[in-house]
Amino acid sequence: MTEEVLTTFAELSLCPEINRVIEEIGYETPSPIQARSIPPLLEGRDLLGQAQTGTGKTAAFALPLLSRLDLSLRSPQVLVLTPTRELALQVAEAVQTYARHLQGFHVLPVYGGQNMGQQLRQLQRGAHVVVGTPGRIQDHLRRGTLKLDRLSCVVVDEADEMLKMGFIDDVEQILEHAPEQRQTALFSATMPNEVLKVARRHLREPVEVRIKAKTSTVETISQRFWQVRGVRKLDALTRILEAEDIDAMIVFVRTKIATVELAEKLEARGFSSAALNGDMTQALREKTVERLKSGSLDIVVATDVAARGLDVQRISHVVNYDIPYDTESYVHRIGRTGRAGREGSAILFVAPRERRMLAAIEQATRQKIAPMKLPSRQDITNRRVALFKEQILDAMQSQDLEFFEDLIDGIQQEFDTEPRTVAAALTYLLQKDRPLLPDEEAFEEVLPASGGRFDGGGRSHADEGLQRYRIEVGRVHGVVPGHIVGAIANEAKISSRDIGQIKIYHDFSLVDLPADLSPAVMRHLQKVWVCGQQLQLVPDLGPGPRQERPPRRRSGGRSFDKRGGKPGRKKFSGGKRPPKKTR
Repeated sequence: MTEEVLTTFAELSLCPEINRVIEEIGYETPSPIQARSIPPLLEGRDLLGQAQTGTGKTAAFALPLLSRLDLSLRSPQVLVLTPTRELALQVAEAVQTYARHLQGFHVLPVYGGQNMGQQLRQLQRGAHVVVGTPGRIQDHLRRGTLKLDRLSCVVVDEADEMLKMGFIDDVEQILEHAPEQRQTALFSATMPNEVLKVARRHLREPVEVRIKAKTSTVETISQRFWQVRGVRKLDALTRILEAEDIDAMIVFVRTKIATVELAEKLEARGFSSAALNGDMTQALREKTVERLKSGSLDIVVATDVAARGLDVQRISHVVNYDIPYDTESYVHRIGRTGRAGREGSAILFVAPRERRMLAAIEQATRQKIAPMKLPSRQDITNRRVALFKEQILDAMQSQDLEFFEDLIDGIQQEFDTEPRTVAAALTYLLQKDRPLLPDEEAFEEVLPASGGRFDGGGRSHADEGLQRYRIEVGRVHGVVPGHIVGAIANEAKISSRDIGQIKIYHDFSLVDLPADLSPAVMRHLQKVWVCGQQLQLVPDLGPGPRQERPPRRRSGGRSFDKRGGKPGRKKFSGGKRPPKKTR
């Protein structure tokens, strides 16, 4: 009997709070490692998983284990061991995001180099999930500051890397400290004998999941990446559309709503674009694809699922506007170009914190992805001028221009001017709605710290009429801009239109608000709760010494001290305090 293939997260029996996050994030279907790992982990089975980095392993173990937590118990119930501090932070942030709707949930990353006193305080407050490196976990076990007596599951992530770095003995010692009646999951990209020996000693009748890495990418596809910095992604995409020789393009984003939003923004900038996602009717999807094939549509903004099986030979470019969650998705995405032996181009937008996924993609595809520079102002100008010349040449060769030639002669004689001056004036009139020479301001690089303007000392400033404020809620707490806007707009009675830039960092955020906020409103916003954190709003003083703030309260969330006329169409939460938690 063949094993049933699960195709949606709804079929995986995760808890409602986790399913809500999956819907918000925009996950559509589980990756192979997720589809095969989540059911046995939900059942409490041990698991031995072999899969490359970048296949979605973190969600494969985090989603089912979070669904099984007892939130009333403040002791560690899940311990995740990682080989590096960077991976520990990455896993902790992912876990925090997946658990954003679990009331009172706490996750704690612990690793060497971090202040021990800070870790001790956070352990005393209680954490449901601890993510850490073996050395620092052992430090806490020796001190007696980390208790594993209520542990229900241990996850060993990247076991082969543990072996390479000399941590495998530490991992075994930690497993020996864990309760005997526990669940254990071990993931590794490769399975050397030493790792298999650890699995045999510490896993009980494990379910074995092996995912073969798909490394086939078409040799005719040129692959490049752009490091996201300064310039907004939409502006970067616009420059690429302007400068490159593009027949048709697919732009991949992560969520269904993003397909519609980005397609509308591109359409507003003069590009023929449309969304393609799973919420569209089959008839509308087929119509969109037919328009792409016929040439009446040049850009499709799609999700992974909606574009599966899409075969349109004229697609010359694929842009990964949002980096995929796993390497398999990347291979599927770029396979939409370079069809039937034609050359294709794949471009990947990579934020600084996503470099690990870039490395995973390169490892899985066994191909180096070259960095690219965005087209410059001169590049855009040259491209616009070349297209303009083509239009003029086409008109000269295909149209009867006698009437217009007589008109030019008349203008020249009446105003006693040169034909060159008349032609220049007509050119200006023709291109003024979309200038051949782009606005210089559109090509100014924004410094990547906090946005806004900078003075000579490197301090950031909000735009005129706005003041930059710091609030004590960040990515680690699961916050997104909508949470901040909703809370401030509701609690301070400020229109969302009057809220400026929002920059979200690891454990704090910067937000631009009207400069004339009253002291009473400021005091009120200091006490407003977002994602389990009090905002503690204060004016931001820039990257210098940290300004004085009201004493930090022990809130329901975690806190860290880390500082962290066109010449033709261009082708183509409320801020309410959460309920009190009981111990």
